[in-house]
Amino acid sequence: MNLNATLIAQLVVFFILVVFTMKFVWPPIVKALDERAKKVADGLAAADKAKADLAHAEKKVVEEMRKARESAGDVRTSAEKQASTLIDEARAEAGRIIAAAREAAEGEAAAAAQRAKEALRDQIAILALAGAEKILRKEVDAKAHAELLANLKQELQ
Repeated sequence: MNLNATLIAQLVVFFILVVFTMKFVWPPIVKALDERAKKVADGLAAADKAKADLAHAEKKVVEEMRKARESAGDVRTSAEKQASTLIDEARAEAGRIIAAAREAAEGEAAAAAQRAKEALRDQIAILALAGAEKILRKEVDAKAHAELLANLKQELQ
């Protein structure tokens, strides 16, 4: 009987230990395990959300880069067109300036040629008169001299 009484006493103590453990020890352990499981699940959910956000952000970056490249291409094309227009305008302006300078130079050359012709006519008239005076060896009065020069000038024109 000793064995049976010991066995029954041990069973009673075991059941008391099981009840005590189930009532006081087991709930905090289960609660801690549940909290830990929840934290792990929340961490995994946050990681999944972060992955999704990262993928979305990468797609957004790729799209923005594509838009930026297109915009840069448009800006470059516009700048090239503007540069071409400015070059054409500068060439046209340079052509106008060159034409105006050429006209001014031609006008100045024509005026200088006309002045040179007039100066040459005056000198020819003076030389002709001096030659005629030497030939005639006589004195010509100033009025007749001026009249002779005017006539000679008109004949040379």
